[in-house]
Amino acid sequence: MTNDFLPELPADAFDKQDAGDDLAFYAPARLVTHIDAGAIAALTGFYRAALPDGGRVLDLMSSWISHLPEDREYAEVVGHGMNADELAANTRLGRWFLHDFNRNPTLPLDDNTFDAALCCVGAQYLQRPVAVFAEVRRVMVAGAPFVVSFSNRCFPTKAVAIWRSLDANGHAALVRLYLQRAGFAKVAFEVLANGSASDPLIAVIGRA
Repeated sequence: MTNDFLPELPADAFDKQDAGDDLAFYAPARLVTHIDAGAIAALTGFYRAALPDGGRVLDLMSSWISHLPEDREYAEVVGHGMNADELAANTRLGRWFLHDFNRNPTLPLDDNTFDAALCCVGAQYLQRPVAVFAEVRRVMVAGAPFVVSFSNRCFPTKAVAIWRSLDANGHAALVRLYLQRAGFAKVAFEVLANGSASDPLIAVIGRA
């Protein structure tokens, strides 16, 4: 997997143990949560504070649940994912679409459309992360937050090599680098759950 945006990383940084078709891997619906209840509560609380009320939200690499606060209303929540059954079960999504970013990093969405974007426990699977994040920035309005959250869980055969080689601090630094190379500003990270009473959870936030 070639990488034009992060030449300082090893040539095999974005290789995967399982190089098979991603759509085939995600074809079975997995109606489970990929972080535990404590981490979900922490993420929902963060979304409550960070996302604009009444805004249009893009939920990338989503599933049957978006972890958005039930006491907040948004103009529209658009979901992206790899499994139609999972996305159809997500009651927060106004509409959704299937798309394999590792085949095509572009988004089938208009410029300057969304007031916030989310990517929960999905960044570890991206083989062209800077290209994908640049597309996310393109479809967001100026100053809108992009929240990329992750834990220590993953499907290891589908996670890229560089992710598997790093610890939590390394993951945060790597996602920060993705966001900066994609043109996001004011990139910062926050520990949402430290792993003492729940799964660890970190959010890295950039502004379009």
